[in-house]
Order: sequence, then structure tokens, then C-alpha cells
Amino acid sequence: MGKYFGTDGIRGEANVGLTSEIAYRVGRFIGDYYKKNGKGKILIGKDTRLSSSMFESLLAAGISGSGSDAYELGYVSTPCLAYVTMVDEFDCGVMISASHNPYTDNGIKIFGNKGIKANDEFELLIEAYIDNPTGIEYAKQDDIGKVIEYKEGLVKYEEWLKELYPANLNKFSILVDCANGSNSFIAKKVLEDLGCNVKIINDEPTGININLHCGSTHLEMLKEEVVKGAYDFGIAFDGDADRVLAVNNKGEERNGDYIMYILSKYLKANELMNKDTLVVTGYSNVGLHKALKEKGMRAEVVDNGDKYVLESMLKNDFSLGGEQSGHIIIKKDCNFGDGLKTALCLLNALLYFDCSLDDASKELNIYPQLQVNQKVKDKKATMADPEILAKVEEIRNKLDGNGQILVRASGTENLVRVMVEAQSDDLCKEYVYQIIDMIKDKGLAI
Repeated sequence: MGKYFGTDGIRGEANVGLTSEIAYRVGRFIGDYYKKNGKGKILIGKDTRLSSSMFESLLAAGISGSGSDAYELGYVSTPCLAYVTMVDEFDCGVMISASHNPYTDNGIKIFGNKGIKANDEFELLIEAYIDNPTGIEYAKQDDIGKVIEYKEGLVKYEEWLKELYPANLNKFSILVDCANGSNSFIAKKVLEDLGCNVKIINDEPTGININLHCGSTHLEMLKEEVVKGAYDFGIAFDGDADRVLAVNNKGEERNGDYIMYILSKYLKANELMNKDTLVVTGYSNVGLHKALKEKGMRAEVVDNGDKYVLESMLKNDFSLGGEQSGHIIIKKDCNFGDGLKTALCLLNALLYFDCSLDDASKELNIYPQLQVNQKVKDKKATMADPEILAKVEEIRNKLDGNGQILVRASGTENLVRVMVEAQSDDLCKEYVYQIIDMIKDKGLAI
């Protein structure tokens, strides 16, 4: 991680951590960088939070002022931005979103023309310019770039999804939570066009209600409404719709581990699970590893973050990977996670197996997990503390393969996440709070 870029782009409170000046300078740099062979062609998308239009204008001004053309997709999901960047041969795409964070935050994610997030080297070049904005001339006369509305990109994305998964979904009755975010404008249409009986909730964004008590990070409303409405199951997106979680007909959460298990079985049954390997992060449950092994598959573990999942998939030619949070990449189709596409693939898998969500994952025995986020004064100091490191290793040895402990600094917030997975809830709680209490006792906590 750099000074401004974390595990998923630049992110911070709008006009506090992520300022107008930073956004403008990002636009200035990429506008200049991509005009080397004539005017660059750069795509901008945004989610529904209040500050997104402000940042869109700043980025477009920076891009056009440096001599490249800025194309504005409007309110779209991050995967839509990545897809259109790829198929319409844009030099790069810029997504304005803070994903699952509250509306007060925002972020900037940059994608290359293959739908892959910018690499660390490119991000460091941008950071250097943010800190020292010199060496780039303003474009003049007819070298000034244009700012162009590009609504047709969303239509292309919709048609692509329906071509990928054209099966008739009329046997399903599902409830969909759009988190008052990016999929508020597309999910219902795509699902209904494919025959699905669907009801949408939280699809009326106001700029300040994105992720507010709804979506994939707040499943309470979805759980309650699924049971009341007797739906087959429910799904929930996050604010920028690159991830999806499910809820069964009893109102119980089925996270990314469940979804990845079902998709792994589906791809393997159709001879599409290359090397019989699923790429996961350390947060995926030990139960998933064991269930995959029973089906003749294995899990490849990488560092937390979808960019590391994709890196392994590309390097080793794996077909499927993702995170417990529901950010799942199906490489046959593209190089990015897509909540709506994942949901469509899940529905097709359930059609194939001709069973319910729970029956499709009945072999999966999930171990209890507990994660506690602790705000700290200094993430690096906390993560480097020798006593904390020793305690983590002690707990890991006690678990002895029947669970795991993960302690990591957030890539976007000033906190440390402590997660323990064990054979009982009591054991999870005991081990988590041994670490949390140590952080507090040592004066590292806020």
C-alpha cells in the first residue's frame, strides 16, 4: 500500500481524507499520461453517494485540462465501469466509489483497459504527482479534451450479462437489496428480463442513504423480509455492486464461502474448474477447505484483497476466486468481481443442480467465526508489536488446524481487524478478546 492508495484505490472521508485537490490531480495525471499517442480516452463512473458528482466533475476537468477526453458513464457499478473500459477500448477507467463505506466517504479506483485494477507501480506514479503537481502543461486551443456523456455503455453491460447467462429463471422468487447504490438502476431489469420473479428493496438512492442499514454489510432488513415474503432466498449487493451475499429462506446469512463452494461444484461439473482450484483469502473458513477437498478440489490462499485473488488467478490460470465478503471473480467471463454476474451464475448453478440454496451447499460445515474491529492510534505499530505477535502465534498453535486467527490492519481505515475461527463460539470469543484486550492494555487503542 502507498501513501494514498490502499488495497482498493484511494479512499477517505470526502474533502477530508480524499480532497477535491487530490481528485483533480489524479485527473490531471491520467489525462496527461494517456495522451502520449494523441488524445487519451478515459471513462468515468460513479456510485450514488452525495460527493460522487463533485469528484466526477473534478476528474473530468483534470483529464480534459491535460488534453484527454473524459467519457462519463453516470451512475453505474464498478464492474460495469470495468467491463465498458475493456470492451470499448478505453485507455483506462476511473470509478468513484467507497464501496461498502458510509456516504460520508468516497474513493477513486483505476482500471486498465483489460478490466484489471491499476498496478502498484502506476499508483506510485500518481501519488508522486499528487504530492508534487509539476511537469504537466495545461492543454490549449484544440488540444483541450472533451467531456462526453456515455450512457450507451450501461446498455452494453446489461446485454452482456443476459448473453452470459440466458437461462430462464422463472422458477425463482427472490428478494434483492440494492443498498441504495449502483445496482439500483439495473438489477431489477436484468433479472426480470431473464424471467426471475423479483422484488427489489433499497433502490431509491438519495445520496446519503447508500449502505445505510442495508446492503451486504447490513443484512438485517433482507433477512426479515425474506422470511415474511416466503421468498426462495435473498441477495444483497454493496454500494458499488462488485460483491454479493445471500440469505436463505429462513433468513440465515450465506456468505461468500457458501457462494464460492456452490460455484466451484457447478464449474467442476461442467469441466470449467481449471486445476480444480479455488483462490481464497485467509478469511475463508476452514470448513470450505475441507468441503472442497471432499469434492476433489483445493483452495489456494492469498493475501486479503481481490487484487491478490486476481493476481493468483492470472498467474496460475485458475478459474474462480474470491473473498468471504462476496467479492467473487469468475475468470472465464472477465477479470473483475461483479455482484450481479455472480448472482446470475449462482441462479444458473441452482437450476443445474435443481435444488435450493441450502441443499446446494449441504456438505459445507462452517466453523464459527468472530471478527472484532479495534480502532488504534497507529496501525503499523500495533501490527509490529512483539507481544501481540507472540500471542497470535500462541493462539494459532492452540487451534492446530481446527480454525485460524487473522490479525491485520485495514487498508482503508485506521483500525486493526482481529478474526478467530474455532470449533465453538466461546473459543472464538476467548481468543479474539485476548488480542483486543492486549491492544487496549498496551495503550495502542483509541
